[in-house]
Amino acid sequence: MEEKYIELLLEKCSKVRERKSLLLNYSKEIQPFIDKLTEKAKEYGVEDIYLDCYNIEEEHNFLKNKTIKEIEESKYFDKSIWDTYAKKNACFLIIETEYPGLMDDIEAEKLSLSAKIKRETRPIYRKMVERCELSWCIAAYPGACWAEHLFKAEKNSYQKLKDAIFRMCMIDKNNPIEQWDKHLQNIGKIQNYLNSLNLIKLHYTNSLGTNLEIFLPENYLYASALDNDIIVNMPSYETFISPIYNKTEGIVYASKPLIYNGALINEFWLKFKNGKVIDYDAKVGKEVLKGIIESDEQSCYLGECALVENSSPIAQENMNYETTLIDENASCHLALGAGFAECIEGGLELTDEELLKKGINVSKNHVDFMIGTPDLTITGETKEGKVIQIFDKGNFSKEIKEEAKKCYLNYPSN
Repeated sequence: MEEKYIELLLEKCSKVRERKSLLLNYSKEIQPFIDKLTEKAKEYGVEDIYLDCYNIEEEHNFLKNKTIKEIEESKYFDKSIWDTYAKKNACFLIIETEYPGLMDDIEAEKLSLSAKIKRETRPIYRKMVERCELSWCIAAYPGACWAEHLFKAEKNSYQKLKDAIFRMCMIDKNNPIEQWDKHLQNIGKIQNYLNSLNLIKLHYTNSLGTNLEIFLPENYLYASALDNDIIVNMPSYETFISPIYNKTEGIVYASKPLIYNGALINEFWLKFKNGKVIDYDAKVGKEVLKGIIESDEQSCYLGECALVENSSPIAQENMNYETTLIDENASCHLALGAGFAECIEGGLELTDEELLKKGINVSKNHVDFMIGTPDLTITGETKEGKVIQIFDKGNFSKEIKEEAKKCYLNYPSN
């Protein structure tokens, strides 16, 4: 099934046949898989492949033993090579392998600094991604440490994690690409119906204590993996919107742990007023959470509100995989930081200043966190004052599903 996974990543997720350059970002631990992926990319005609390999234990030791000043002055976290490849219109494949708990003994300030350096040394890449001008994809591949952490001392833990990843990516199906085309058409119909409702705000509530109102901009557009004909997150079960950044009101409780730059944040909540986080707490990782909220002037505002059903295949696994890539596709989620230009009509042609005026947040950071629960309720209010049940008991309401089926969607399969 590994060969089918490679084909899905190269053919459907990133369309490498249309590119001559490829940057691969991955952990040294999964080098054998990367070797196979590289060979297949060459067969597809990719001539220029840059291997951006990292050693997570070496990175840990570097952060542990260096001072803040030494980290600032070092080139260790410099990612300017990504800008070089962005200028080539390269394809970017980021293959994530998690190492739970490894960074727990690293100071939050050092973790925030390393993330900041990585962001700020690739501004061209970041801007092109925001403008939907690059082919890129983030996907997962199992590692021994990750598998052993999730499945404890089970002898077959590695294979169990690999099977789970392949299952959620539909690699166990006869034709994964065809299955993803069908799945994306279903998501596309729902997003089209949501876009037709002229919503002005959404109200989230659940038994954790979430009671949050978010407001939608004029000419909002729900988006999904359907829109760009590539799948930037594999797997992807969400449709998402960017709210008016400075109007969110209320409190929201995270429903799953968040791993940020290798550090754990757990059992946390955020309180908003006029869109801004004005209070927060976390049982684990409060200083790391603070670093996210304060990473720049706009990172204390929301940039994304995503809808994912509790009935999604990943949610039905009933497991925290402790990586945002997977966990956000098992749960409705929000994101602090940058919004999406494609989530408003004509947004891709607007400057950052114009996006802010339209209500779309602009930040150097974007951090997702999960809020979905089996009892999550979301209602929407339209311009006409009508209240519509969007989510009921963790899933799209019967009305939304029935009306979405009637939506016309012209989406050619591969």
